[in-house]
Amino acid sequence: MLGTMNDTAEAPKPQGLGGFEETVKDFWASRPRRPARGGKIGGVAAAIGNRYGIDPVIVRVAFVTATVFGGVGASLYLLCWLLFPAEGDEVSPIESLFGQGRSSMSKHITIVLAILFFPLSSWAFAGGWFDGGGIIGAAMMVTALYLLHRGRGHVNRPAPVTRVATDVGPAAFSMSAPGTTERAESGWDPLGADPMAWDLPDPAPPPAPAPPPPPRAPRRTSKIGVATFGIALLVAGIGAAIGSSGDAWFSPQHVIGLVLGVLGVGMVAGAFAGGGRKLAILAVPLSIAGVALTTVPVADYSGGLGDLRATPVSAAEVLPSYQRTAGTVDLDLTRLPADVPVTTEVHLGAGDTTIRVPATADVTYSCESQAGDVSCFGRESNGVGIAPITGVDYGIDGPGGLQLTLKADQGVGSLEVRRG
Repeated sequence: MLGTMNDTAEAPKPQGLGGFEETVKDFWASRPRRPARGGKIGGVAAAIGNRYGIDPVIVRVAFVTATVFGGVGASLYLLCWLLFPAEGDEVSPIESLFGQGRSSMSKHITIVLAILFFPLSSWAFAGGWFDGGGIIGAAMMVTALYLLHRGRGHVNRPAPVTRVATDVGPAAFSMSAPGTTERAESGWDPLGADPMAWDLPDPAPPPAPAPPPPPRAPRRTSKIGVATFGIALLVAGIGAAIGSSGDAWFSPQHVIGLVLGVLGVGMVAGAFAGGGRKLAILAVPLSIAGVALTTVPVADYSGGLGDLRATPVSAAEVLPSYQRTAGTVDLDLTRLPADVPVTTEVHLGAGDTTIRVPATADVTYSCESQAGDVSCFGRESNGVGIAPITGVDYGIDGPGGLQLTLKADQGVGSLEVRRG
């Protein structure tokens, strides 16, 4: 089987591949090999980049994006780590685990990675991570790799690795000295002969040292990275200007999407023409910010930016609503008298909210954070899209005291409501 795979790996395919089955078989036979140097974590991205002649940074960005949008990137990366052999290895780590050849990765590490693969996959395909995005991300990643092999499968095909023979047959322990066949036929008795008269062969010369590896060709450089960065800044500036003029479509989410589109085109072009590697430094945080703005409607919260601190001492001083787009809200209601009922709301887009109420107040409450931590009278929740915590808390003295109705919600961050 290994010989067949090696023969296939040696045969270039300048005319292109045939159907789907032949493409898959050829991909398996000429899988990318994880380099001993130049890889970050396991060398998977570097292996794919070196195999198909593209910048490994593009591959890393693809895995990170697939992890952020759908959660499948981490499990696919781990799967490639288990299925791609390292340079100089006979087989992949998972094949070596089943005794099909030699791999430089220890079996203990292989088992740990294989066990880790299952919870990562269940997390990505469970449906809770952006509602099916894992399936879509996996399909896109597999399709991209398939098309990449169809178009560039003949490039940089890995050299075959011959299996080292370890079986030792009976011929290796032959007791006959070289040149003794004729003497045995003529009646020569080896036990009665002078051992110094044996015709021993000369020792084999030492093997010639391996030639040094050829120097690596210098990486091509171009102005694509600089040009892409300039165009991205121009798109961001124009989009922000149109959005500030009142056009609802040019929201921060859409502007970030446009900028990411420009960066993506620049990185793909730079992968083939050279350059554009540092664009990933800007693309990754923008992707995370885009996910946060898309998931959490921070724009629905008004009130401006900054910290808000209030300590009303009477019901008349309590505002109907305390609002901030981003910042910190600290509302102290512990000094309110118990004679007048109070109703108020707190809305915060991004940041931390702390609300303190009197120890004896009867509080009817609703606490919600669309992405973050909530602690409301000792009841806690955390995560994304969690239902609000609601209820009535009468305090340490039971029913009786200030009648307080409180509603607190925020987009992202931590929310705490406690007694003073």
